[in-house]
Amino acid sequence: MSTANAVGLLALVVVALAIGSFAGTLVLRLPAGEGMLGRSRCRACDAILTPRELVPLASWLLQRGRCRTCGARLPYFYPAVELLALALGLWAWSAADGWLLWASCGLGWTLMTLALIDLEHQILPDLLTLPLVAAGLAVAWFAVPQVIIDNLAGAAVGFALFAIIAWAYRRWRGREGLGAGDAKLLAALGAWDGASGLPSIILIASLAALAGALAARSFRLKGALQDRVPFGPALALAGWIVWLYGPLSL
Repeated sequence: MSTANAVGLLALVVVALAIGSFAGTLVLRLPAGEGMLGRSRCRACDAILTPRELVPLASWLLQRGRCRTCGARLPYFYPAVELLALALGLWAWSAADGWLLWASCGLGWTLMTLALIDLEHQILPDLLTLPLVAAGLAVAWFAVPQVIIDNLAGAAVGFALFAIIAWAYRRWRGREGLGAGDAKLLAALGAWDGASGLPSIILIASLAALAGALAARSFRLKGALQDRVPFGPALALAGWIVWLYGPLSL
């Protein structure tokens, strides 16, 4: 590996861990209606965390997973999200380079945050999904401007498809099926992957959601195969795979 590549990889690791730390904060704050940029606090004693307590991964390890002020145990959630962000960054590094590497990382980290929020709270905040639509179209324009129509169509068709399915299910069953957040997320993925990628996204997401639900039921996890199974994580995974490797060859 050349020196330039080594420096680039090191920068990616540092940024990924920092973004993972921020994403973990968003996962906790956005569903609770809290501000994005407030000072970080211990959720047990409400003490404001100092910069030395906010170093991604290192602070948690050095403090042995406990708050320095009250000694309360800090959830494994924090380092887990940071490591997941790092894993996504390295995954993107294996499939992209140049500015598209950082665009891919941005997509992966945003999808990770949305998936974690939907998994826990069954919501997909507009604050993350709507900018993802604009970002996908911007990346498509700068990467391959000749196919921007496919990406515009992907955003429009993705939203309309799930919106129609949600409306039909509501009329048929008298209750919500797919949420508006799912339609907006599919619109965002269509903006990134194009209309040509939508069939692959829906197929992969459906299989992933079914596999996840069956696995959860096998392990008797809370909420498995009950009234509503969050579809956002499966959509996020599918959109990420199609972005990195292209549509399935059907």
